[in-house]
Amino acid sequence: MTAPQLLPFALPSAPSGHKPIAPTSLSAPSTSTLLAAGPSYVSHVRRQVNQLTFEQDDLNEKARLDELDAQGDDEEIVDDIGDEEESPRLLKSDPKEWKSQDHYAVLGLSALRYKATPAQIKLAHRKKVLKHHPDKKAGQAGSEGTNDDSFFKCIAKAHDVLSNPERRRQFDSVDEGIDDEKVPTGKEPEAKFFDLWRPVFEREARFSNPKNGAVPELGDIDSPREHVDRLYDFFYNFDSWRTFEYLDKDVTEGDENRDHRRYIDKKNRAERARRKKEDNARLRNVVDKALASDPRIKLFKQQEKAAREAKKKGKGGAPTKSPADVEAEKKAKAEEEAKAKAESAKKEEEDKVGADVVCNFTTTADASFALQSARADAKKARDAAKKNLKKHKKALRDLVVSLNYFADGAPSASVIEQQLDALDNLVQAYVDAEEPEKVAKLREDAEGAKSDKQKVKAVFNVAAQEKGSKGKEAYE
Repeated sequence: MTAPQLLPFALPSAPSGHKPIAPTSLSAPSTSTLLAAGPSYVSHVRRQVNQLTFEQDDLNEKARLDELDAQGDDEEIVDDIGDEEESPRLLKSDPKEWKSQDHYAVLGLSALRYKATPAQIKLAHRKKVLKHHPDKKAGQAGSEGTNDDSFFKCIAKAHDVLSNPERRRQFDSVDEGIDDEKVPTGKEPEAKFFDLWRPVFEREARFSNPKNGAVPELGDIDSPREHVDRLYDFFYNFDSWRTFEYLDKDVTEGDENRDHRRYIDKKNRAERARRKKEDNARLRNVVDKALASDPRIKLFKQQEKAAREAKKKGKGGAPTKSPADVEAEKKAKAEEEAKAKAESAKKEEEDKVGADVVCNFTTTADASFALQSARADAKKARDAAKKNLKKHKKALRDLVVSLNYFADGAPSASVIEQQLDALDNLVQAYVDAEEPEKVAKLREDAEGAKSDKQKVKAVFNVAAQEKGSKGKEAYE
């Protein structure tokens, strides 16, 4: 051990006003628990457990991180976020009109839109800020003397909206970058049904309230009936969080007139309710169209028909009739007789009208001409009724939809299908009987009682029983 060395250093004397501090008692000792934590401690434990030196541990960690980087392409994905080129029109966006701008396009996320994660929005915003910062623009060639920061303000506004979950939901509800009206016509080949309708159901599913759980997928041609029924039941009773506050008319700043502010708020609420009602009707029409063109529904009907026919056959293929089948045959026979009787009465009435026309004339030629004119007028009236048939049928269909398909609670897919088929069969019965004008009368009677669900159903029931149309049990 080396000998201590003395340094030539002397402390200065204390100031004249210095007073020594009075001694105090030490605090009582206490017991504390110290927890080892942090990356340094983790590294220490790893080296100790694996019995590694610092150099060996560093080499192992480097190899592990290199392997993780090689396995994923996250960096490649991140590099693409927010790199969309801005169009000249987008660059000229006015920050004062921020409500009408496409926030996703401003941040370069138009390809992702509602699928963009908060991390992607944050990254895209950072890239756009670095690219369009006014200080950077001011230093570029051709921008001397100018400091056009309009688009930079648009970027800030887009980030404010999309980084706020509530405001982003409001914007996503009215995002014009997604066309809700883009749905198949229903006339496409059945083989393309799933490819065409899958994106539609996925697009609508984005508005599903999270409390309802997972949204059923469209499935495929082999999906069981339980899955198909659950799918259509889910969307017919769809609980949507979609709102329309984003389109509210703003109250002018500085307007202290309470009555005017209340008036604007009232109009905004009414407009929101109207848009919500229209959106619900739009979704219902989309689901109706999908249900009508779903090949699985047709397959299920064919299977049910085959099962009924197989049930009617006994051993050796000999048909056996149950009491219910016998009763059904009697009922069908009675309906046919009633239909024939109605047609006979109609013919007698036409002959009577013709006879009345003939009696008003003295010569056979005049009577024949008048009879032909009367029949031509009747034919013209029937043709006019046929032209308006589609309009009357649509009005009746809308009435059934507005009355919740005559169901007390949420209607199932089978109830909806039964009611719509019954209406189609009833209208077709009038067409087959050459009585299209009676469809207009049916519409008039039904709309006259539209405030009462049971009365409207009774109107349909009377008409269905009179015509003996297929599916009349839906109105009983």
